[in-house]
Amino acid sequence: MSEFRPAIIQCPDFITKAEWPPYSPDLNPMDYSVWSILEAKACAKPHKTIESLKRALLKAWDEIPLETLVTIADNFPKRLQACVEAESGYFE
Repeated sequence: MSEFRPAIIQCPDFITKAEWPPYSPDLNPMDYSVWSILEAKACAKPHKTIESLKRALLKAWDEIPLETLVTIADNFPKRLQACVEAESGYFE
């Protein structure tokens, strides 16, 4: 497996703990971005076993360019701001 070193993310102090939506998939990078990449790669064909799916997911993860993951992380503060502006409602 490839070694992933996360970028240090600087988030401005514009959102308080009370404002943070506790279960928002919009604020979970795995939910709003990475899973769709993994699904497209790993589920392009059906799997007969769970082990086959697991191997395909691990392979797909290893194929995601580090630059893509960094871009996802770098866009996170913008998603936070959009969530605050939507008052935890719907936003794109």
